[in-house]
Amino acid sequence: MDAARNRRSHGLIWIWTLFVALVIYLPVACGALAGLSKGRYFLFPIRAFSFEWWEKTLDSLEIQRIVQTSILIALIVTLVSLAIAFFGALAFARYDWRGRRLYQKLLLLPIFFPQPVLGLALLLWFNALGIQPSWHTAIVAHLVWIVPVVTLVIAIQVYGFDPAMEEAAADLGAGRWMILKDVTLPILWPGIWSGALFAFLLSWGNFPLSLYTAGADSTIPKWLYSKMVAGYTPMVPALGTMSTLAAATLLLLGGAIAGFVRKRRAN
Repeated sequence: MDAARNRRSHGLIWIWTLFVALVIYLPVACGALAGLSKGRYFLFPIRAFSFEWWEKTLDSLEIQRIVQTSILIALIVTLVSLAIAFFGALAFARYDWRGRRLYQKLLLLPIFFPQPVLGLALLLWFNALGIQPSWHTAIVAHLVWIVPVVTLVIAIQVYGFDPAMEEAAADLGAGRWMILKDVTLPILWPGIWSGALFAFLLSWGNFPLSLYTAGADSTIPKWLYSKMVAGYTPMVPALGTMSTLAAATLLLLGGAIAGFVRKRRAN
C-alpha cells in the first residue's frame, strides 16, 4: 500500500516537474528555432534550417557594439555592487548600531519598486540635474536596484558567520587587514561569489531600467525590444538565444568554480 502510494507520489512529482520545465523552456526553444529558420518569419514546422541569421548576428558591427556595451555595464555594476554590498551586508547582518532597523527597511525599498517606475523616477532625476542619459546613467540605475539584492545575498552568508573566529584571530595578534583577508573574506566567499553572479546576470538581462536611463546607447534587451517593435529580423531570436545561452553558461561555470573551490578547501 505504502509502496504504491510512494510510486504515485513520485510519478506526480515527475509529471509536475516536466510540466513546469515545459512552461519555462518551451518559449526559449521556440526562440532558438526561430533563429535557426531560413525564412524571415517563424513558421512551424520549419521547412529549412540554416545558421544564416546566426552568422549575420555575429558579423553585425552594431550588435558587437551593443554586446560590448552590455558587458561593460554588467562588469562595472558587478564590481561596484560587490564593493558596496560587502560592507553593507556587514552593517545589515553583523553589527548592532543605532538606526540599523531603519537601514534594513530602506535597503529593501528599491527591490519592491516596479522597475519601470524606478527607471522613470531616475530619468526625471537625471533630467533635473542636467545629466544626459547614456550607458553611464544606466550603470547608476542598475546599481540602485541591484546593490540591495547583492547585499541581501551576502548578508545571508554573514548571518551564519561566527564573530568568535575574528576575535580568536585578533587574540593571536592578527591585525584588522589580516583578519579581513585571511578570515572574513574566505568565510564569506560563497556569498560574495553568488552576489557577483546575481549582479552580472541581473544587469546583463535588465530591460526596464536600461530602456529609461541608457539614452541613445543600447543594451541587448533594449535592442531586442526596439527590433520587435519595428524592423524585425530573425537576428532578434538569434541574439536572444545567444544571450540566454551565455547567461546559462556563466551560471553553470560559476557553480562549477564554486564547487571546485569548496572541494579544494575540504581537502
